Parts: sequence; structure tokens; C-alpha cells
Amino acid sequence: MAIYLDHNATTPLHEKVLEAMLPYMGGTSGNPSSLHRFGRLQRHAIDQAREQIAELMDAQASQVVFTSGGTEANNLMLKGLCKDNAVQRIAVSEIEHSSLLQPAAVVADEGCAVDSIAVDQQGQVTPEALINAIKDDTSLVSVMAANNETGALQDIEKLAEEARARGIWFHTDAAQVAGKMELSFKQAGVHAMTLSAHKLYGPMGAGALIVDKQLPMHSILQGGSQEFGLRAGTENVPTIVGFGMAAELARQTMVQRADQARVLRDQLEKRLMQLGVVTVFAQQVQRLPNTLQFGVQGFDGETLLMELDRRGFAVSSGSACTSGKSEPSHVLKAMAVPDELATSAIRVSLGRSNSMAEIDLFVEAVQQIIGIQNSAVMTSANL
Repeated sequence: MAIYLDHNATTPLHEKVLEAMLPYMGGTSGNPSSLHRFGRLQRHAIDQAREQIAELMDAQASQVVFTSGGTEANNLMLKGLCKDNAVQRIAVSEIEHSSLLQPAAVVADEGCAVDSIAVDQQGQVTPEALINAIKDDTSLVSVMAANNETGALQDIEKLAEEARARGIWFHTDAAQVAGKMELSFKQAGVHAMTLSAHKLYGPMGAGALIVDKQLPMHSILQGGSQEFGLRAGTENVPTIVGFGMAAELARQTMVQRADQARVLRDQLEKRLMQLGVVTVFAQQVQRLPNTLQFGVQGFDGETLLMELDRRGFAVSSGSACTSGKSEPSHVLKAMAVPDELATSAIRVSLGRSNSMAEIDLFVEAVQQIIGIQNSAVMTSANL
């Protein structure tokens, strides 16, 4: 038995996405920058994918800049804006993905001041917290649309409004939201948005940064004028085509997928809470319909993860292993979750193929693992 419950880490490649990619994986050739017929065919495929992604996110095709993934898009956002000290100060939330926090540390080392935006105990950035983090010389704010661990959603439209009112650019990492819930680039009022193909049943190795043309962005790669001069290098046509098809499929089925995931997630949450020793993180706020992160007091998350893996369940831990030591997730620490509970965290992220029967099996497995350890503790206490 193998049950995959880790869709926020990556999603299986959709069969229709693979079908769309195959002709460009050896069946056709040509450099998209070439003017001959073969090159034009490749360019047309890229342009079509750009339109499909723009339609999903309610943006203009000319605003979609293809990258090798969400990590590169986040790096392009911060490093491309802060290049040559063009920007003196930025603010990022404490719960961002490492692909944004680490480039933020790099630009800080290069002289750009970086301020942290605090979150509350439910993992949300309030307008007050955003305003408190802004200084007179802040030029950019970055707050992710939904957290990859807890699934907590942010009021991006309201936060972007506060930033715009102060003449500040706003970026959001929307990798976990795109394809799962409605999110309009235009309506949100943001200046830049990060996307990742493999989070919505597309291929690994493809991402995008949707960019408002007024942003003074610079390429962080040198060597060509591809992607409107913002991303040098010959485009990876097969993965871009796959990204476009994944976006098209998501646009068509997003509501259905979300409803299905929410039913499963809510049942999972209900069943886990009945065990009596489970804490669900960010439970009081709106979350991604497919995501639930919970902790079990007295357990180590990595141990619980491996026990679940041994029983055939693929989930993620809320901890990061550093030098052999399990450390609490930076997200849960920012939410003021006690270390002992934070290190027990497990994330379940559902996908289009999961079923209620799998939810039942998962809860039974968790109950068995908790019962085994509790029995061992009771036996030890009686010796």
C-alpha cells in the first residue's frame, strides 16, 4: 500500500500534461529565438503557454516571465530588484519559503536592509503588522499568498492595498495557491507574483514570475535577451508547454478540485481532533482547501513521519533537520508554537486522486502509532 499525501511538496504529473509535452521532447526541434520555421514553432508553443498561465492568474501574457521554478522566480524578484543597490530596504514576512528568505539574506549582505514582518498565532500577517514593519525608505514588501506548511491564507488584496497607499511595491509567492484557489493578479493589486508548475500537476523545472512592467527589474543571469530581457538562456520548451497545459487544466477544474479536497481535509481534521492529543495549526483562519498541519504532544515529527512512511503514507514533517538535530519549523516558531509541540508537526496535503477511504486509513495509522507509544510509556512506568 502506498498513499501519497504530500502534494504541497510536489504533485504527480497530469497525464494530459505529459501528452502535451511529448511532441517537444524529441519530436520537434529548433531554438525559440531562431527566425526559421522550426524556431517559430517553438516560439508559438511558448507564447501559447504564456497565454494559458496569464488566463489562469488574470494577468497579461506580456507580464509572465518564465524561470526554472519558483525558487528562481523568488531569487529574480529580490536580487533583480535590489541589484546595484537600486533598492535600499525591503520587508518580508517571517513565514516565507526558504527560496525567498535565503535570497533576502543575500541582498542583506550586499547592503539592502531587510525587515521582518511578524505573524500572529494563526500564522497571518495583519495590516497592523505590515505597517509596523514599513520604514520611510522601504521599497518592497513580500508576503506569501498561502503558507506551504500550515496552509494559512493571507489577505493579499488588503495587504497590497496598504503597501500601495505608501508607494511601496508588493510581491507575493503564490506557488501554493495557483491552481488550487482563485487568485487574480490584477484584482489583488500586487506588482509581482511567483508561480511553480510542479505544484499544480505540471513538470518540475518550470516556474514564472508575473511582473508589473513598472517594476525596475534587472536580469540576474547574463547571456541573452530572452523573457523580455529578464531571464537569459534558451527556454525549456517542453516544461513550459507542460506548465501551460497544467494551468489550463487547473482553470477548468479548480473549483471541483478544491471542493473535493476541502471535504477530505475537513473529515481528516474532525477525525484527528477526536483522538484528543492532536493540535491543528492555523485552525482558526482560512486555509488552503487541501492542507492540514497538526502536532501530537510528546512525539517527534521525524519519528512520526518515518512510522507513517513504514505503513505506506507519504507526508511531510514540520521540522527541518540540521546537523542531525530536529529543529522546530521557522513557520511554527513565528506563530509562537512551543518547541515541543512544533517538533511534532506533520503536514498532510491532499491531491486530486485522494479518497475518503485513504483518510480513514491514515487516521487509523496515526491512532495505532500513538497507541503503541502510549502503551510503551505505560509499560515502562509500571516496571
